[in-house]
Amino acid sequence: MSKNARMTCELCEASRLTEWFYEDDECWIAECEVCYVPMVVWKIHDPSPSSDIKDQLHAKLAAVVEEYFDYEHYVDDNMRQIPEHYHAHARSRKGWFGQPVPRRNR
Repeated sequence: MSKNARMTCELCEASRLTEWFYEDDECWIAECEVCYVPMVVWKIHDPSPSSDIKDQLHAKLAAVVEEYFDYEHYVDDNMRQIPEHYHAHARSRKGWFGQPVPRRNR
């Protein structure tokens, strides 16, 4: 990957524009600024992680949903707006698209 690709990719930039819930060497998980649900972002600028890596990323996303939110989710990894960098959203099975999802009382 070129240095320019990293400089122009919003997900590589990883600006903390919304609440962040988790980060490690492999990924970060934050509230999506467009749809207000947690999303996991692979730290490698590549749209196609292996199945094993996807499973690990999705498990971390599920753990964040379990800890911070109060809704049943499904993983949506249709990368509509940034198709060149793998990321996945934890969408509610009941809807709420474009609105904040229910939070756990902490």
